[in-house]
Amino acid sequence: MIEFRFGVGDLASTSFAYSPFQEAVFSLWAWWDGSRFPHQRPWLRRLRPLYERQDTELFAALVAPHGFIPDFLTPRPEKVRATFAEQLAQLRATPLEVIGPDVLRTFGEAELPPLLRDGLADPAAFLERVAAAFDRYWHECLAPDWWPRARAVLEADLAHQSRVLAEQGAAVLFPDLDKRLTWHGDRVRLKHPMPDKWPAADIRVAGRGMVLMPTTFARGAISTVDPGLPPVLNYPAHGRGTLSELPPPVSDRALTRLLGPARARLITLLAEPATTTELARRLEITPGAVSQHLSVLYDAGLLHRARRGRGVQYARTSLAEDLLRR
Repeated sequence: MIEFRFGVGDLASTSFAYSPFQEAVFSLWAWWDGSRFPHQRPWLRRLRPLYERQDTELFAALVAPHGFIPDFLTPRPEKVRATFAEQLAQLRATPLEVIGPDVLRTFGEAELPPLLRDGLADPAAFLERVAAAFDRYWHECLAPDWWPRARAVLEADLAHQSRVLAEQGAAVLFPDLDKRLTWHGDRVRLKHPMPDKWPAADIRVAGRGMVLMPTTFARGAISTVDPGLPPVLNYPAHGRGTLSELPPPVSDRALTRLLGPARARLITLLAEPATTTELARRLEITPGAVSQHLSVLYDAGLLHRARRGRGVQYARTSLAEDLLRR
């Protein structure tokens, strides 16, 4: 069991984030054992020809026999929505002296694959191979089609969990993230399903801020292998089961033909209520452009809107839900 102890003010500095780079790294689990991720199978089938052109020998070697992945591959994001490029730069800046101990700690008593054993003899070259492999994998396999769908799931989860924390507090939030987590006054307990593989730890947040990160790949809440790193909790994103069902950003569906691709995409993204600013981030367009589309959809009876604090949140009406089912 891992315990995270919160001091005065630590809960106030607890935040949410997600990471496209982390998702790329965690996707190695799906290639390692696709049976664990049924909601990912459609894209695994589609992308296998592209994946087999990647550095698959390296990717296979990076997953330890019990499924752990070295911590240096998942640097803690420096903001809520770090880009892939920003975190790739973080990876490339990894101090070379931490790579060897991290890999050895991850594999424990398991024998290192020859590729890793040889790589640790020249950590600079090994780190560059890892970075280059993920850069290519991201741009050729994940970014074009899979990431827009995954990002919509992660954004919806952040909106949901932020409301739970604001309206119901930490005692409800942590168990809602995953059944492995429980809140006990001033601490969060993480019960891992493989306690013999994952050593117990007593971790003090101690002003470092805990980051809560949804992922479409974890089967339950997990944390870093090294308890000395800044505290991070990864948990299964709500709605990840719908990942393969989400339509691509542009399609020839009836809704797209009726509304146009931009407004159809907005309706699709509003599975959870969101503000103009949140939608602009997810679509990577200006808030002004989003606002114009939202006004048209609202006037057509497809959206509700309600003021929350300083912002206005939009949500789909029953008419919009009916259109999406057609």
